[in-house]
Amino acid sequence: MRTWQVERRQRTRHLIELGGLVVKAGIVELTNDDRATIYGALLWIADKLRSEQGGQARALWAGKGNAAFALEWNEELTG
Repeated sequence: MRTWQVERRQRTRHLIELGGLVVKAGIVELTNDDRATIYGALLWIADKLRSEQGGQARALWAGKGNAAFALEWNEELTG
């Protein structure tokens, strides 16, 4: 397989995983699959991360995400 094909597949997988997070978080259902609303929310997140509170926001969101992943992982093990 050529290098560009491997890179393209890796990029595609990465994009699918990111889209899966949007679905997993319930964003698609909560916005009625409104792409403009989802994009606007993502732009707001990016602005927040660029702001003076960016470090705080990143730490808060990482904590929530890690806790959710851990809970899901535990449920899979015990479920």
